[in-house]
Amino acid sequence: MPSEDGRSLGTLVRDLADGSAELVRGEAQIARLEIGDVVKGLATGTGFIAIGGVLALLGGLSLLAGFVLLIGDQWLPRDLYWVAALLVLIVSGGVAFVFFRKGMSMLSPASLAPDQTVETLKEDKEWLKRRMTSGATSN
Repeated sequence: MPSEDGRSLGTLVRDLADGSAELVRGEAQIARLEIGDVVKGLATGTGFIAIGGVLALLGGLSLLAGFVLLIGDQWLPRDLYWVAALLVLIVSGGVAFVFFRKGMSMLSPASLAPDQTVETLKEDKEWLKRRMTSGATSN
């Protein structure tokens, strides 16, 4: 039985199937691109955490050096070498904190979710529903 535009039901179903397959292929391509972005973000976030960890380790070593120099300063009251070591600790600790926070924000679950793919899949679902409904009522 032909539809209003002269196409048969079989042709309409075949067009719908072809369009749906093309839509799924397009969504798969978008998902691959988004997953690539997520992996890149994971690598960058991990790098920031690693840098922050190294700087925190250096700050801890500076703290130990400051304690050693402080104890040594009790015998040499005019030498204040421990102040320099504590300043290095404060600076490296501040930088480590900044890198750690940036890395953790890049690794948060909210930044890893493929938002665009989920949104377009919802839109595609609605489009298919409308297409199926309009095809069923036009016959």
